[in-house]
Amino acid sequence: MKKEVIQTDKAPKAIGPYSQGVRVGNLLFTAGQIPIHPETGEVEEKDIQKQTERVLKNLEGVLEEGGAKLDDVVKTTVFLTDLNDFGKMNEVYGRFFLKNPPARSTVEVRNLPRGVKVEIEAIAHLTS
Repeated sequence: MKKEVIQTDKAPKAIGPYSQGVRVGNLLFTAGQIPIHPETGEVEEKDIQKQTERVLKNLEGVLEEGGAKLDDVVKTTVFLTDLNDFGKMNEVYGRFFLKNPPARSTVEVRNLPRGVKVEIEAIAHLTS
């Protein structure tokens, strides 16, 4: 199977030797998305809910470019700098994955790039 690199202006540009996403066959793997607005390059406000919303919009942009949508996501990993933010993050997350949500792992980490509070990566299964 051929490896296809995914790039889009609907998510922050990669700032290192990695791709925003990679599609292999009917699987799409995204890089972790943080709450950077793709048009301004600025970090979204410090509020965990606004940061989570921006992260999921960025994730949606990568998925769309790779031929997928949020409904195609089968697994996510959420990285939080404070597990006390879990409830507020989860409230926003639930609005993006309304039915048949993917499997998910959530872990607390010491730091994330640019001092953000949340990062999310995903794996999607495409039917075509």
